[in-house]
Amino acid sequence: MTKNIPFLLFLFILLNTLGFSVHLTKSNPHPQFPCQPPHHKYPFCNKKLSISTRVKSLISLLTIDEKILHLSDNTTSIPRLGLPSYEWWSESLHGIGTNGPGINFNGPIKGATSFPQVILTAATFNRTLWHSIASAIAIEARAMYNIGQSGLTFWAPNINIFRDPRWGRGQETPGEDPMVVSSYAVEYVKGFQELNSKAKDVNRHGIGETRRILKEDDDSDGDRLMLSACCKHFTAYDLEKWGDVTRYNFNAVVTKQDMEDTFQAPFRSCIQQGKASCLMCSYNSVNGVPACADKDLLDKVRTGWGFDGYITSDCDAVATIYENQNYTTSREDAVAVALKAGTNINCGTYMLLHMKSAFQQGKVVEEDLDRALQYLFAVQFRLGLFDGDPAKGQFANFGPQDVCTSNNLNLALDAARQGIVLLKNDKKFLPLNKRSVSTLAIVGPMANVSCPGGTYSGVPCKLNSIREGFHGHVNRTLHADGCLDVGCNSTAGFQDAISIAKEADYVLVVAGLDLSQETEDHDRYSLLLPGYQTNLVTTLAAVSKKPIMLVLTGGGPVDVSFAEKDPRIASILWVAYPGETGGKALSEIIFGYQNPGGKLPMTWYFESFTKVPMTNMNMRADPANGYPGRTHRFYTGELLYGFGHGLSYTSFASQLLSAPKRLSLSLAKSNRKRSILAQEHSSLGYIHVDEVPSCRLSKFFVHISVTNDGDMDGSHVLLLFSSVPQNIQGAPLKTLVGFDRVHVPARKSIQTSLSVDPCELLSFANDQGNRILALGEHTLVLDDIEHVVSIEM
Repeated sequence: MTKNIPFLLFLFILLNTLGFSVHLTKSNPHPQFPCQPPHHKYPFCNKKLSISTRVKSLISLLTIDEKILHLSDNTTSIPRLGLPSYEWWSESLHGIGTNGPGINFNGPIKGATSFPQVILTAATFNRTLWHSIASAIAIEARAMYNIGQSGLTFWAPNINIFRDPRWGRGQETPGEDPMVVSSYAVEYVKGFQELNSKAKDVNRHGIGETRRILKEDDDSDGDRLMLSACCKHFTAYDLEKWGDVTRYNFNAVVTKQDMEDTFQAPFRSCIQQGKASCLMCSYNSVNGVPACADKDLLDKVRTGWGFDGYITSDCDAVATIYENQNYTTSREDAVAVALKAGTNINCGTYMLLHMKSAFQQGKVVEEDLDRALQYLFAVQFRLGLFDGDPAKGQFANFGPQDVCTSNNLNLALDAARQGIVLLKNDKKFLPLNKRSVSTLAIVGPMANVSCPGGTYSGVPCKLNSIREGFHGHVNRTLHADGCLDVGCNSTAGFQDAISIAKEADYVLVVAGLDLSQETEDHDRYSLLLPGYQTNLVTTLAAVSKKPIMLVLTGGGPVDVSFAEKDPRIASILWVAYPGETGGKALSEIIFGYQNPGGKLPMTWYFESFTKVPMTNMNMRADPANGYPGRTHRFYTGELLYGFGHGLSYTSFASQLLSAPKRLSLSLAKSNRKRSILAQEHSSLGYIHVDEVPSCRLSKFFVHISVTNDGDMDGSHVLLLFSSVPQNIQGAPLKTLVGFDRVHVPARKSIQTSLSVDPCELLSFANDQGNRILALGEHTLVLDDIEHVVSIEM
């Protein structure tokens, strides 16, 4: 997201000249709120009325100018109605972030828990953990709101598919798989928004020591929200800048097939299952129409998926409709087409500056404005913003004591422990024996960076680097940057690194990426380590007494095939952006206090993949034109590490206990028509999912036993894949249909089960975007187990 600063400055001066009070967000121990005396007697303040009635009452009292003022993220106050200013834009991707103007750390709360970047949290494949993190972030957010340091509307999570390994914002997503991304979206939104997900007793200091948080006599309205989460960026957004193409002018050409079973799936889940209260439309166009101006696209969200929240543009995405994409011939047309398409609020000032003129020219009518405000105000009412003094509300007890708690820091630590992926471990080099390590050399500029959190980070509770995480495990650590920065455009620092590598018992090199290499508005062109980093790693491997350990930072895949093949590099670990507890988590894994169990949530390609145009949105391979496809579902080329790759210090064995061998489905037609359709579908080899109403009743379970054959406790990620019975055009090579993370003590076994919905998970989209289910034998694969389920009519 970006802000147009000249527009904001102009607007600030203009509105104050007109007599409107503009309140920039700042810390206020007693936040302003609507419905204070003498304005509390308006009907919209009457809590006995329904939310829809209250919303209509408020809208009816606004003038045209006042309605337009509410179409920006920074809403100005309306003193005559007692409406204070409000900033819609706050960020909470992996902790309270500083990106949005709705957040500040200038008050009593000076920092908030910095959880690992989303891509690393996704590598845990742990739904319960995802929900817990979102809930913890929500409590900290509500605590900050109570003392005037944040709003209640947050623009997270990012649930775009990590389609291309070069994407600078792939780190913000849960990875490349639609099922994983969908599951993360649901857990995040539910954990963040729902009232009943916040335990009435919050344990801050350990077992048995708790404090009451939520008041008992509160409204139990199931439609109410503690906070508002926003699923972004809708849709097919995964490019920042590649050559002359930027996210502001990119037209994503997407097939109906890929739209249905790849790009739209997470958003559909986020809305239908997660019940998200906000959706953000993206900068890019989709098949020639800017996303924020695409009425068909946004109408489907409301009428097809039942969305009842508000739709915001990405910041200045309404402006790009005219300024960058040249989709309209005037600024007035741009704001009008966005509003009529279903964009309710503009992050930025474009609607504020041009909507009045569009109204005067008849391009929009008052009903268009009212429709947008209905969605906006409804969410604010659901948040309780119009229910009086928040100090007397359900969440009034949240405060500074609920931020940076020991529980939240331990949760962040656990997320990093579970997410770190062991990519290589020759001859069981790790874990190290603490007693055999007196001196450890730690090399790399990222090793000494405080709180490597990635994009959309905030102010952490504590400033901890990866290097500092080792202080409790090693008597003596030596450090050299090796490179002046992550770009590593010089070998000037090599000699210092070589000196300590020769001296130390063991050498750990922290290489990879940082935000100078991958971030918002910046994609990569290469998958190799930046600059001379590869030379640094191989140079140290040549002089070290023992094989070295390579730790990789960054959210995107890196081609480290040189290290994978080099016996002098014994172990490789991926830590992404592990947050403020990442150094401790890594050291615990290195020395065997924790057993690594993370799995890659995306495919790691070789450098040769960069020949594929980043602008090609096709997921499916096209062998005739040399196009290899994308992600584990469709990629046909060679790869460095596959989706789901990750090693452990122990070994696990899975055994299938039970699963159905046959599923019988019936079509929703008369007997005669059913017979005819059955013959037709048998010849085609598939059926349309929407023709089988009983399909939802065919959900089944795969029961599994998992045994830890080693001497160390560990967690095992179960990934259940399916492949279709025959070569139906457009079918994925394999599809993830279930996953779970289970903890198994050493030399013990546990039993678990995975649920499979055949209509949703065994189906895929045909070239018309309709979901079809292949008939015949589907092969389920989990670890080294294969099981065939036959689907028939």
